Amino acid sequence: MYGDFAKLYEELQDINYIAFADYIEAIFEKEKVSPKLVLDLACGTGTLTSILAKRGYDMIGVDMSCEMLNIAREKAYEEDLDILYLNQDMTDFELYGTVDAIICTLDGVNYLTEDGELEKMFSLAKNYLNPDGIMIFDINTEYKLSKILGNNTFVNEEKDIFYVWQNEYDEKDKICYFRLDFFEKNGESYNRYTEEQAERAYSEKEILNASRKCGLSVSKVYDELKFSPPKADTQRCFFVLRKTS
Repeated sequence: MYGDFAKLYEELQDINYIAFADYIEAIFEKEKVSPKLVLDLACGTGTLTSILAKRGYDMIGVDMSCEMLNIAREKAYEEDLDILYLNQDMTDFELYGTVDAIICTLDGVNYLTEDGELEKMFSLAKNYLNPDGIMIFDINTEYKLSKILGNNTFVNEEKDIFYVWQNEYDEKDKICYFRLDFFEKNGESYNRYTEEQAERAYSEKEILNASRKCGLSVSKVYDELKFSPPKADTQRCFFVLRKTS
């Protein structure tokens, strides 16, 4: 996943990471926790990881893409941040000890498309969380994957990059398949990059059952960057999990 696309991903991101960091800290406050060591699963190029490190958290970033982590490490070096980055799969990661909090943002959990992967990730999260630990993650909702992204084609051009994003949603398996073709201007010609990805839609009930099976409980479910319950047309929702034992 990502490969040559890592640098384009970094250039094209239009995400308010500050708002995400503020929201995560607001959840910490509402849940009455004060984590010091935080694990960022599927951290990508480390933008959110770096922001939280600047706010005083000891950060660990885990991602399966070497290319993404190379960019993340370069950021940390340039900003003089002491962040431990590990090239590992979120369903098979190994830490040196426990952490106070685990976060996974920007639909990282949706990339767990195979049966049993969600439980594997939750089991590891439970094992590596301290007794009063907290896990916060978001998902693209089934509404977004099936109605907004699924079976649609998006065409855009920005920053000398032209791209075509074609999606197909499988109703049976609840998986949205993405094909992205990028054309990056290079003088009088274009370099072409193709990326194929897939995201699985998970219902609130599926998250609840999988987490409970692994010793975690769903404390709260919120609409995107809010503290109200998700609605029928919510496109991204956040889950807050705590250890049950």
